[in-house]
Amino acid sequence: MTSELLRQIKVRARRSIWVVLALALATSSAALSADEPDLIFRRSTVFKWLSPNDKLATYGVDDPEVDGVACHFTVPEKGGFTGWMGLAEEVSDISLACRQIGPIHFKDKMEQGGDMFRQRRSLFFKKMQIVRGCDPKRNVLVYMVYSDKLIEGSPKNSTSSVPIMPWGASVAIEKCGDFVQ
Repeated sequence: MTSELLRQIKVRARRSIWVVLALALATSSAALSADEPDLIFRRSTVFKWLSPNDKLATYGVDDPEVDGVACHFTVPEKGGFTGWMGLAEEVSDISLACRQIGPIHFKDKMEQGGDMFRQRRSLFFKKMQIVRGCDPKRNVLVYMVYSDKLIEGSPKNSTSSVPIMPWGASVAIEKCGDFVQ
């Protein structure tokens, strides 16, 4: 190979690396700009001598499409140096509790099993999702949390139900079945 050909290959490789880094930065900043859940509290579960401890963290998030519903979930957070740098793959043990916190109002039609909230659980491939559905026979909103990977998901999940009840002086109760696509 000539030195000119080698130089062109190096230039193309550098450009490719910059494009990949720019795309990674753009996708991570888009994920960071999304609504983050509210941290309620953290508790240490495993002591690490020179690095951050493993913890359980409880977060709260409001349903963006249904006024009057909030969910709280608890996730394990890896400590150690890999957890501190954001490189550790988090485990899939997530608990979920959703409740009616005010009068329920549907902002628009919703999809059965549609995403309510999602969050990355590893640097590249794993994410946690809270999805929402409606049980029209019982007029109950059903929320499920699970995690998945690009190759394989996790069977670990948690479900929470929110019966739609009257709130305060309002007597009209919306039927979730009227808002399912």
